[in-house]
Amino acid sequence: MKSINPYLTFWGNCEEAFNFYKKVFGGEFTYIGRFKDMPAQEGKKINEEEANLILHVSLPMGDSVLMGSDTTVAYAGEKTEGNNFTISINVDSKEEAEKIFNGLNENGSVIMPLAETFWAAYFGMVKDKFGIIWMVNLDYK
Repeated sequence: MKSINPYLTFWGNCEEAFNFYKKVFGGEFTYIGRFKDMPAQEGKKINEEEANLILHVSLPMGDSVLMGSDTTVAYAGEKTEGNNFTISINVDSKEEAEKIFNGLNENGSVIMPLAETFWAAYFGMVKDKFGIIWMVNLDYK
């Protein structure tokens, strides 16, 4: 396993929050993408209001990366407080991704099955039996 990084979720103010974190911790974003950059998905339409929300942002901090995104009711369901973080695990192989994903899914629930993605990764999300959401990510080189 390469690393574990915190992933923060916001309801429309991710850009403001990450600009604040950048000011506090220093550094530069290695990636910042918006919902309008995402390919269309069946049953999930992005409206003009949501188009400029943050789809993903990465801010390196030492050997770790603070990551985040905005979400909407269409993607996350009902807005609740206290569930605005996820743990992202970066792995070295598809086999490792599948082993970890399937282990976390024991008595859990799949949010997004492991699959190839438009951002050139093998990725999936699962909620474990304790209610913690995990992202399993293999970046292709």
